[in-house]
This record gives sequence, C-alpha cells and structure tokens, in this order.
Amino acid sequence: MSINELLAQKAELERQIAEQTREQRASAIAEIKSLMSTYGLTPGDIVPDAGKVAKAGKKGPRAGGKVEPKYRDANGHTWTGRGLKPNWLKAALHNGATLEQFAI
Repeated sequence: MSINELLAQKAELERQIAEQTREQRASAIAEIKSLMSTYGLTPGDIVPDAGKVAKAGKKGPRAGGKVEPKYRDANGHTWTGRGLKPNWLKAALHNGATLEQFAI
C-alpha cells in the first residue's frame, strides 16, 4: 500500500469520525431537550448560575497597569508610592525631608 493510499484512508476515516461525532452530538442534544421538556427543566436547573458562568472569564483591571505618580522631587523624579522607595527619595528622607513635601 502506498503512502498516498494510506493518506486517503486516513482522510476518509477522519471524515467518518467527524460525521459520527456530529450525529451523536445532535442525538444527545435532542435527548437532553426531550428530558428537559418532560420534566420542565430549565438551563439554570442543569447548570446553576448559568448566567454567571459566562461572566466568570471577565477580570478586573489588569495587574501592573500604569499608575499615576504620587510623589515628585524638584528634578522631576517621580514615584507612584508602590514598591520600594527610589534612591532619590530615600536620600531626601535620610537628609530630613518628609514624604509629604514630595506629594503631588
């Protein structure tokens, strides 16, 4: 058997698998709909909080986003107030300045 014949067989098998999958899925959906109708079930009965499931993927603001600076020195250096204090601010505080003096 040649490689081309084997590839053709593979393609045919993949087509048959896809067709069987579609048919079985459609049959399962029809059966579920029938059972839901028979017992008066809603999607919410099957999947509690179904409306919330779709929103679960939403997240708040991205972490690490741009933050406006809260402190600035005379040379234009800024600091957001997050993370370690920058060296320019450490030096100024060590020399007696207060953080409030740099507040924007």
